[in-house]
Amino acid sequence: MNAELVVTILCGLAIAVGVAGTIMPVLPGSILIGASLLAWAIWGGVGTLGWVIFAIGMVFVVAGMAASAVFTGRKLKQHGIPNRSVVVGIVLGVVGMFVIPVVGLVVGFAVGLLLSEVQRTRDFRTAVRSSGAALKATGIGILVEFGLACAAASTWVIGVWINAVNG
Repeated sequence: MNAELVVTILCGLAIAVGVAGTIMPVLPGSILIGASLLAWAIWGGVGTLGWVIFAIGMVFVVAGMAASAVFTGRKLKQHGIPNRSVVVGIVLGVVGMFVIPVVGLVVGFAVGLLLSEVQRTRDFRTAVRSSGAALKATGIGILVEFGLACAAASTWVIGVWINAVNG
């Protein structure tokens, strides 16, 4: 087994973890995919093809991160949800991750968001509506980033396939 094959395998594993990380925020996500594409371009032994795949993949990675942030942020502003509520949700999500295995991050985030919104609005129904809107916006942002991370991963797979056929 040569060094280029080892790099390709390790980059593939890291890209898979990165794709999963766009859904499960405990794992690194899009940034890991970008770093893996760069590593494959540098040490994968594929020359110009590696840099072309890196460039195309990074377009998907950056677009996914930007679209997720912009879409989620716009929806949160549209519903009047302050950053404080999101921060409380994140903090309780991290706590929930240790208290409830597997689903604690999501449960903790939702509970933290709801509690912060109840405290802010002083009305449970309004808090449920705004928290639901925030969760929906966050979920859609995650799905957009996941889809574009999959496109970046697919670009890498196509690059590996082209390299194998030509190489």
